[in-house]
Amino acid sequence: MSRRTDRNTPPHQEIDEASGTWKNLPWKKLEQHVFRLQKRIYRASQRGETRKVEKLQKLLMKSEAARLLAVRRVTQDNQGKKTAGIDGIKSINPKQRLLMAQAIHPKNQHRQKAKPVRRIWIPKPGKKDERRPLGIPILVERAQQTLVKLALEPAWEAVFEENSYGFRPGRSCHDAIGAIFNGIRFKSKFVLDADIKGCFDNIDQKALLQKLKTYPQLRHLMRGWLKAGVLEGVDFTSTETGTPQGGPLSPLLANIALHGIEKAAANVCSKQKGQPIFIRYADDFVILHADKEILERATKAVMEHLKGMGLWLSPKKTRVTHTLTSYEGNVGFDFLGFSVRQFPMGKTHTGKNTQGKPLGFKTFITPSREAIKRHTLQMKLLIRKRKSAPQKAVISAINPVIRGWANYYKWVVCSKAFHACDHNTFRQLARWEQARHLGKSKRWVKDKYSIPIDGSQRFGTYIRDKDGNPKAVYVRYHTETHSQDYAKVRGSASPYDGNHIYWSQRLKQHPLMKSERAKLLALQKGQCPRCGLYFRDGDVLETDHITPTALGGKDDISNKWVYHRHCHDEKTAEDVARIAQHKAAGVNHS
Repeated sequence: MSRRTDRNTPPHQEIDEASGTWKNLPWKKLEQHVFRLQKRIYRASQRGETRKVEKLQKLLMKSEAARLLAVRRVTQDNQGKKTAGIDGIKSINPKQRLLMAQAIHPKNQHRQKAKPVRRIWIPKPGKKDERRPLGIPILVERAQQTLVKLALEPAWEAVFEENSYGFRPGRSCHDAIGAIFNGIRFKSKFVLDADIKGCFDNIDQKALLQKLKTYPQLRHLMRGWLKAGVLEGVDFTSTETGTPQGGPLSPLLANIALHGIEKAAANVCSKQKGQPIFIRYADDFVILHADKEILERATKAVMEHLKGMGLWLSPKKTRVTHTLTSYEGNVGFDFLGFSVRQFPMGKTHTGKNTQGKPLGFKTFITPSREAIKRHTLQMKLLIRKRKSAPQKAVISAINPVIRGWANYYKWVVCSKAFHACDHNTFRQLARWEQARHLGKSKRWVKDKYSIPIDGSQRFGTYIRDKDGNPKAVYVRYHTETHSQDYAKVRGSASPYDGNHIYWSQRLKQHPLMKSERAKLLALQKGQCPRCGLYFRDGDVLETDHITPTALGGKDDISNKWVYHRHCHDEKTAEDVARIAQHKAAGVNHS
C-alpha cells in the first residue's frame, strides 16, 4: 500500500480489529487521521481550490473516524454534555454511542428532519435583570453539528481575517487586547467602540447560506437547522432570522456572517494615509485611527457591510472616543472587561504638537471598573449564601473564583485592581465573621477565624489530611497572582497549519492555564502521556496522579500528569480496578 493511500484511507481495519467496545477504539489513530484531512482542507482553502475543499469535506464527513470523534466530543468531552434537548436525553451508554456514529453518516441525514431547539434563559454577567436565550439541540443533532464543524472550520480558518479573535481555535480575548495595545502604543488614536445589536438573533439566514458557498447537501442540512424553530415549554416559535445560540455550530456561523468587515473598513483609504485598525471579538469590535474623518468613513463602510447580513450597530453601546484626550466627554474605552487608556507622561511631555497637545504618553490596560464591580458582587453573593456554612466551605467556594479572576487579568496592569479586590474581600469576610458572633469583640472573632501564614494573620483554618496531620487552608490573595507579559498569537496562524510545536508551547501560556498545569505541560512537551498526541486548543484537559494516592503515590507535582479528559476517564477506570485488586489482596499502602 502506498504512503498516499495509507494517509487518505480511514482506519477501518483498526476499528474492525478492536473488540467492538467504545473504550477499545484506536482513538490516537482516529484523531491523527481526522487532523490530516483537516490540514489538507486548510491548505486547499488557502490556495483557493474550492472544488478540492468540497471533496475533502465530503470525505471527512463520511469518515468513520470523524463521526466517532464527533460523538465523543458531545457525549464525553463537552462541558454541557448533561444538558438535554427537547427529547429529554442527557446521556447515552457506549453501545448507543457507536449507533449514533452510524446515524450521523451523511447518507442517513436526509431522512431525518431537524428538531426544534429547547430554549433556556441564562443571566447576563453583571446584569441582574437581563437574560440571554440559549437554544439546546437534541444530542444526535449536536453530534451532527460537531461533525459539520470538523469539516467547515479548517476551510474558513484559512480565510478568516487576522484581527478576528472570538470563538476561534487558538485565539482568545487576550490576543484581541494585545492587538489593541500594538495598534496604539506608538500613536494615540480615535476609537469607534461598537456593538452589533442582537447579532445572533438578526442574521439574515438566506444571506448566510449564500456566503457559505458550500455544496448543496450540506447547505440543505444547514437550512434545516436554521429553520427548525424554538420550543420553550409548550410554545413553538419559528426562526425566520438568526442562528440559535447554544449549538456547537452557532459560533462558527456567526464568525462566517461577520467575515469581511475588516476588509470593508480597510478599503476606505489608501495605505499611505494609514488604514484603520479593525479588531473584533465575536459581535464586539473597535476601529482605531488617528484621523477622525477616516474613522467616520470606515464606520459608514462597516454599517453598509452589516446591512447585507441584516445587522446594524446598537446606538446605545456604540460611541466614538479618544485614547489620550477628552472627546465628547469620553477618554479611553472598555473592551472585554479591560479598560484601555493613555496618560500624558514626563514633566515636559516631550514637547507639544500644533494643537498644543502633549506627545509623550503611556498606555495602560487595566481591569475595568465594571469588571471589578461584578467580581465584588459575585464574591458577596458567594459568601452571603454560606452564612451558616463551615469556614472550610466558604474558603472552598471563593478560592477558585479568586484564582480564575486573577488569572484572567494578570496579563495587564493589575496590581492596583488586585489590592482593591483583596480589600473588598477582607471586608466581606469580616462581616461574615461578625454576623456569626454578634456578642463577641472584633479581636475575639478575628482570632477564632485567622491563622498565621508567612508571618501574617489570614482567614483560614486547619483540617486533617489522610494521615491525620494538620493542614492549613486559607483564602488566597488576589495579589498572590503576579502580573505577566502575554505573547500575542502570530498574525493569521491557525492550529490547522500543522505547526504542533508552536501550538503546544502556546497552550502552556494560555491565559486561564493554572501554574501547576503549565509546568506539567512544559515537562510533558505538550503531549498527552497516555495517547501520545499533542494537546490542541479546545481539548479538555485534566490533571491526575501517575500513581494513585490510594496506592501510595505522593500528592505533589512529581506524581502528576496532564491528560485528555477521555484519556483520564480510561486511566481512572484502570486505577479503580487496581485499587480494588490491592484491597482484595489485603495490601496496605498507608
